[in-house]
Amino acid sequence: MSVFDKKRLGDEVFKLDIERMRLGWYSDKYFANISRMLAALSAQGYTFAGSHGRPIPAPPSAVRTGDLHVEMQWFTRRPGRTLVVGVDKALAILRHGAGVWEGDRFAGTWDHLEVEAVQDGSLVQSDADLLHVQPVLRVRGRYRDFALLETPTLGVLTRGSRVATNVYETLIAARGKPVLFFPARFDAHEVQAADGYAYNLAVQRFNRDFAGRLGPFVSTDAQGDWWGGAGSGTVAHAAIACFLGDTAEAMWAFATTLPPEIPRIALVDFNNDSVRDSLTTLERMFRHYREAIDAGDAAGARRFVLFGVRLDTSSSIRDVNVPPVGDASLDLGVSPRLVVAVRQALDRASESWAIPDVWRERAAEYCRSVKIVVSGGFTAERIRHFEHLSVPVDIYAVGSALFANAGPTVTDYTADVVRVRIGNDWCPMAKVGRAAGENPELERVR
Repeated sequence: MSVFDKKRLGDEVFKLDIERMRLGWYSDKYFANISRMLAALSAQGYTFAGSHGRPIPAPPSAVRTGDLHVEMQWFTRRPGRTLVVGVDKALAILRHGAGVWEGDRFAGTWDHLEVEAVQDGSLVQSDADLLHVQPVLRVRGRYRDFALLETPTLGVLTRGSRVATNVYETLIAARGKPVLFFPARFDAHEVQAADGYAYNLAVQRFNRDFAGRLGPFVSTDAQGDWWGGAGSGTVAHAAIACFLGDTAEAMWAFATTLPPEIPRIALVDFNNDSVRDSLTTLERMFRHYREAIDAGDAAGARRFVLFGVRLDTSSSIRDVNVPPVGDASLDLGVSPRLVVAVRQALDRASESWAIPDVWRERAAEYCRSVKIVVSGGFTAERIRHFEHLSVPVDIYAVGSALFANAGPTVTDYTADVVRVRIGNDWCPMAKVGRAAGENPELERVR
């Protein structure tokens, strides 16, 4: 369920390996050991026989440890705000994985658990004090029924919330400009569907919180699998190499062979001369555009509308259009000065074209409408710097930074038993330094 449509994702979406999950294949081994121990104690009829336990409102000897009911809470340790994603998948794991083995038969016990959860897309806040956490999931029930599931449920919450929160913060840094989701190449392909779902929820959350109207832009079909999206993209450096480094020719081939619905975005840093390749590509595309319009072929002209140019200069080199001034290292890669140089060149390009006067204003508008997309090592911090300087970027493409998990971006989740049931009473039983938390957005899951 997300806060945007009030619907939970169906179990079939996740393609869970339920059989091996029930066997502990995906669980830290100590949880398997705990489950075996508690099951054995239950079979033996063991009651608590220790002498240093915490005070409880009943004789300790009345506590059947193997069948003890607990209250466990799942929460993130990320400081500040966290955009929560992964709840629906965690619930699916609990729904199908909670239970006990009776010989060779698995007896599910989901119906015996009391489960509360927030919705995917919720925000939680943390002041870094683990005595004041906002749980995103809370379960009450016999501990040995779901002890084995702590590892995979924490994993899906951590991964989904990390990606979603990093995207959300990046969108805020970009001040409402589109952020293309480009991290697929930096992790195993199996995570793409969940990552794309997290990205999409971050876009929706940003639109809700900041009155935005952004759409999601993912690069692979797998990233849209859970929500019905599809990947989009244009030209890679390898394609330009196939045209011997001729960016304009590569874009002409792209425009003539692929549907006009695919935005024409030229990758212009292949020869480390982004201004020249932008201008040659722009002139070539406009020439074919004008010829089609003059021939009355409006549909054909659509093929040659240059949507944008993408700057992707390596952080180890400096584009030839950015002469060194002062600290030359500041101009490596896609720098503010490079973006300004390309923008100015695009805006003035038509002034030197040999075209009929009737086409002058239309040509100028064609050039001014070309957007600038930047990529290559962009982070939320770097985007904030560009926006502070009012660099004329229209779209940011961000990759591995959306997986960041260090310092302020650490989104690790943990789960604690915070209460145990003694008779009809729920008694505090958290480890020192932890306590039961509250979250008004928790809802009973049935």
